[in-house]
Amino acid sequence: MKHTLDSAISNMPVKGFLDLSEFQIPQGEDLVKAILELKKEKNAVILAHYYQPGEIQDIADYLGDSLQLARVAKETDADMIAFCGVHFMAEAAKILNPTKKVVLPDLLAGCSLADGCSGEGLRKMREKHPDALIATYINCNAETKAESDIIVTSSNAEIIINALPKDKPIIFAPDKNLGKYLSQKTGREMILWDGSCIVHEAFSMERIAKQLAENPDAKLIAHPESETAVLDLAHFIGSTSALLDYVQKDDCQKFIVATEEGILHEMKKRAPEKELIPALVYDESCNCSECFFMKRNTLEKLYLCMKYELPEITMDEELRLKALKPIEAMLELSKTIK
Repeated sequence: MKHTLDSAISNMPVKGFLDLSEFQIPQGEDLVKAILELKKEKNAVILAHYYQPGEIQDIADYLGDSLQLARVAKETDADMIAFCGVHFMAEAAKILNPTKKVVLPDLLAGCSLADGCSGEGLRKMREKHPDALIATYINCNAETKAESDIIVTSSNAEIIINALPKDKPIIFAPDKNLGKYLSQKTGREMILWDGSCIVHEAFSMERIAKQLAENPDAKLIAHPESETAVLDLAHFIGSTSALLDYVQKDDCQKFIVATEEGILHEMKKRAPEKELIPALVYDESCNCSECFFMKRNTLEKLYLCMKYELPEITMDEELRLKALKPIEAMLELSKTIK
């Protein structure tokens, strides 16, 4: 057993998770029970994003969007945080909780936005625009956060951009689609990093327009990471949590949903009487937009990472402190948001 565990640990950088498949892992209800027992034994908390597989959402202590999960991560009194999301989210939890153990079921659960923006790149942009403030979307790694003046999420970005000094230019990274949307909403011209989310850029305006024509009683709701052409068709644009609230509270009984399909799991729970249709993507061989990275996490990987407390998120303290400042600035300005 020891030899196999050592081998699995040495293979983690390649595989992303502890591959102990030759050992019997509980299945079904027994697996859920085993995870709950580990949670109690280790005084752990399970945080999950709305884009996670449904079975992970169902077992989570807290389910939320990036802003909600950052708040919970900051306030938890658990000894261990099992973060079911992507790497930058688990990193943010570690930035906020240096003394707690933070584990991620799969280290390769990444993000196209985070991968496409670097701290070095932001430093070069700042050199070109020395008077600018850098507002960075939370979908970025710790090095990128450390070069930022403030972090934003899709839930709080409009409030934060409006709160920044009017006489200062703004560099917004890394999502150009969210940046364009925010410029339109706030009237602030911004210098945009050229990045995008591969999931939200997969939506097809032409196929969605056809969906709307075939469902005249439906409303299109979209996440602002989507391209402008899709947002122009939308009846409502909002963050993940805002889309959830809208489906619950709006009188409409049918919605076409333009964001990662994992959100439909919670939407169906909150509004079981309403019809939810995934917005169509360019690829005609599939009917929804799914984040490959978010779906790397599974119950089996969650069980193994809690049992062996690996993979663990670790961070240089100097980097953590630099990245902490813009996150704390965000949380302070976001106090009015539920």
